[in-house]
Amino acid sequence: MTTSAAELRPDRVPDGILRDLPKICLHDHLDGALRPATVVELADAAGHRLPVTDPAALGRWMRRSAGSGSLVRYLETFEHTVAVLQTPEALVRCAREYVEDLVADGVVHAEVRWAPEQHTRGGLSMAEAVEAVRLGLSEGVLAAEDAGHLVSVTQILCAMRHGDRSLEVARLVVADRDRGVVAFDLAGPEDGFPPARHREALELLADELVPVTLHAGEAAGIASIRDALATGRALRLGHGVRIAEDIDIDQEDGVAVVDLGRTAGWVRDRGIALEICPTSNLQTGAVAAWGASPDRHPVDMLYRTGFNVTVSPDNRLMSGTTVTGELSLLVEHFGYGLEDLERLQRNAASAAFLPLEDRDVLDELITEGFEGLGA
Repeated sequence: MTTSAAELRPDRVPDGILRDLPKICLHDHLDGALRPATVVELADAAGHRLPVTDPAALGRWMRRSAGSGSLVRYLETFEHTVAVLQTPEALVRCAREYVEDLVADGVVHAEVRWAPEQHTRGGLSMAEAVEAVRLGLSEGVLAAEDAGHLVSVTQILCAMRHGDRSLEVARLVVADRDRGVVAFDLAGPEDGFPPARHREALELLADELVPVTLHAGEAAGIASIRDALATGRALRLGHGVRIAEDIDIDQEDGVAVVDLGRTAGWVRDRGIALEICPTSNLQTGAVAAWGASPDRHPVDMLYRTGFNVTVSPDNRLMSGTTVTGELSLLVEHFGYGLEDLERLQRNAASAAFLPLEDRDVLDELITEGFEGLGA
């Protein structure tokens, strides 16, 4: 027996169907996606001391620490995951397991980001670290194909905003652009570390026509977003959720009148994708101005006013979520139906850093998945 999208009530999307729907993930950090049990095993092998050594307890510790409301505190949790990812074997394993977890979540394409400069403590070069992740992703994709699952995974290399190795990372992106590396990002503390500090790297990427997506509009506001667009020439915004600060909505005779500021208008009218991560935004306080409850998150307002909204988990371990989990929040708190979920996946497909032909394939997978729902 099959159930078509039309037969399902639009305000009731069963959890099982959510997981089976074809999904695209654009904002996901590798060092934030480790399995708790893997962290424990790798920490023991590396001699790294964890706050707790029971996998379930470690997962709870990560989520509790990440949910403090502070981006700085949130980022501190990465001290433990980065510490255990300093060997080729560890990077290969975690990249392979990352693909396995994508498949279990119904993801058909993901762009995983991470900062190779943070994985050289054990003597690896950044290039060697990137190769290890490439190998692990390839192993995971091939294993998925053998099991009958179609999935593609590419890398986005991050430079740390507060560091000084962005030009090296940019050169690495250029060198590996035909080996599964598709874009560049600036990650880490956003406030006080503008893209202008990395102008040389960003100019190189622009000269080489390499896509850029920058964290902006998470820990800092509109000025950060403008800088990402003007200095970084960003084609997507990592989070970007604080673009809502540049939007006024008034009621006139019971009708909502939307007034976009210049930055918000630029982002919406040019379809610049927002890589929104609802759970993470609530944890870090990125949307504190709108309240601490999921139903106060501005993601729905942005979606309803025509922004190119995409939804991703950010850090699966720290946020205790998946793409399915993030979509379920939208279903629960905003009444999203299948039509809304399909639109979000098409938004992500069109924004993926892939050739047009590959994006067309993703679009076809989305069509097939939403039309051929199994009950």
